[in-house]
Amino acid sequence: MNQIIAADALLPTGWARDVLIAWDGAGRITAVTPGVQRPEGAAIAPGPVIPGMPNLHSHAFQRAFAGLTEYRGESQDSFWSWRNLMYRFAARITPESLEAIATWLYVEMLEAGYTSVCEFHYVHHDQDGRPYADDATLSLALLRAAQRAGIGITLLPVLYQTSGFGAKPPRADQARFIRSTDNMLSLLERLAPAAQAQAAVLGLAPHSLRAVPPDSLAAAVQGLTALNPRAPIHIHIAEQTQEVEDCIAWSGQRPVQWLLEHAPVDERWCLVHATHMTLQEYQDAARTGAVAGICPTTEANLGDGIFDMPLWLQHGGRWGVGSDSHACVNAAEELLMLEYGQRLSLRQRNVLASPSQAEVATAMTLQAVQGGAQASGRTVGGPAGLAGLAGLAVGQQADMVALDAQHVALAGLPGPSMLSSHVFGSHRTSAIDSLWVGGVQRVTAGRHALHDTAAQAFVAARSTTIAAAD
Repeated sequence: MNQIIAADALLPTGWARDVLIAWDGAGRITAVTPGVQRPEGAAIAPGPVIPGMPNLHSHAFQRAFAGLTEYRGESQDSFWSWRNLMYRFAARITPESLEAIATWLYVEMLEAGYTSVCEFHYVHHDQDGRPYADDATLSLALLRAAQRAGIGITLLPVLYQTSGFGAKPPRADQARFIRSTDNMLSLLERLAPAAQAQAAVLGLAPHSLRAVPPDSLAAAVQGLTALNPRAPIHIHIAEQTQEVEDCIAWSGQRPVQWLLEHAPVDERWCLVHATHMTLQEYQDAARTGAVAGICPTTEANLGDGIFDMPLWLQHGGRWGVGSDSHACVNAAEELLMLEYGQRLSLRQRNVLASPSQAEVATAMTLQAVQGGAQASGRTVGGPAGLAGLAGLAVGQQADMVALDAQHVALAGLPGPSMLSSHVFGSHRTSAIDSLWVGGVQRVTAGRHALHDTAAQAFVAARSTTIAAAD
């Protein structure tokens, strides 16, 4: 039996003092006991212990592309001009470079407070768009990277078939992404044993309505459900205003409206971005139980817009955060950017405090972990029925983060204020001391054991990929 005692720990009911947290050899929490005396020789957490954050949206290869588009290439740069540059980079990714990039990224995520990741994986084929001899080559590279780093992974192979609404043929620079529906379902069957062997969750990501025609979407969801009726389904939706306009021109409906009327959207689904919705769409989408996948730093980087979180919460909507294109890899930074975006939009402060949690960082952490757990299909979100909140609880996986109570931004403060200072008053990553995934400690004193070697391999892979793309 493994155990630790935390002076402060975040439980589903809120903060508790002097909490004994114990877990078994399978990495499941077996006891969460507040108010214990600290026995001599017991392992003491270095600071407040909070549940680990699921990262519910990641394109791993894009980490090596971060920072390379921050110059004006057109009179008015947009998501679409960025995408053209990203495609050039994606065209040069190899299995070896993808594994090196992803390994470093996952190390970064662990050091930044993420304990699991939903990998939205759409680069499938070789550089000429031909399937590898083993069609699962790039998917397996991601699974190996996650296993080596020790992060939990929900692998979401992406179904991508068309370049626009109305079944427009794919572009030449999308050839590496394209799969038929039957081929995708075969890939999922091929990956199932490998995923199961490392306790990974396997789901499906129809890329977007513009990339997956209606018949293919229906067949893919039906096929996935036959394989696993609980498997997660993630989709990009209503990220860009042009996407909304094109969807209306094609169908007479907005993307979220069309999806809700034509697909069985429920708690298995994650609506990634969902930035541009009407009042009715916010209400209808929230009522399905689907999770809104908000990626604040990427949405800011790409100029997407601001999600109306108060409206979403008004209708009982669930949400989580993702680092998406990895312009930033930092769980607390995503929470900060989300709250600050709401403040800028509404000209208010402390927007995302809840009726039960006046501390903004506490309220956001509980909600984001719960939504992220649901979207990832992992038992890390706390027991059901507790106001949609998450926290450290018996029966869930021991995915935990311990902050550094001696960090200058946190020292001398009560537990809830330490979390607030971590999110709003520190350099965010710097205040993380330790992190466990399934009860296995992956970060100690702020560092992962693979930090140096993974970083060196990443730099080499990035340099090679950039040189090939020139």
